[in-house]
Amino acid sequence: MDHNAVNSETLKQTATDSNPEKSASILENALVLWQELYGFSHDCFHLIALEARRAGKNLVYMLIAGLIAAVLLIGSWLGVVAAAVLWLIEHDVTASSAILLAVALTLLLTLILVVVIHRKSRYLQFPATVRSLQPMPSSQHHNKEES
Repeated sequence: MDHNAVNSETLKQTATDSNPEKSASILENALVLWQELYGFSHDCFHLIALEARRAGKNLVYMLIAGLIAAVLLIGSWLGVVAAAVLWLIEHDVTASSAILLAVALTLLLTLILVVVIHRKSRYLQFPATVRSLQPMPSSQHHNKEES
C-alpha cells in the first residue's frame, strides 16, 4: 500500500467519525472521566482532612509534653541553683552574696541565650529564598544576556 492510499484511508475514517453515535460516546467518556476526577479529588481532600486532624492532635500532644518538660527543667534548674548557693554558703560565702551570684550567673546565661536566639531568628525569614525571588536589577540582567 502506498503512502497516498494510507492518507486517503485516514481521511475517510476521520470524515465518518463525526457521526452522532461517536460524539455521544465521547461525551459519555468525558462525563465518566469527570466523575472519576471528582471522586478522586473528593477522596484526596478527605485524606488531607483526616491527616490534618491527626497532625493537629499530635501537635497538641507535643506542646503539652513540651510544657511539662519545661516545668520539670525549671524545677531542676532551681534545684541546681539552690545546691550551688548552699555549697557557696558552706564555703564561707555570705548567703546574700551567694544568692546574688546565682542570680547574676542566671541572668548572664539568659542574656547569652537571647543573643543566640536573636542571631538565629533571621533565618526564620528564609533570606536565601527571598533573595532568589527578587528580580535582578536591569544592569545585571543585560550583562547576563550578553554572556
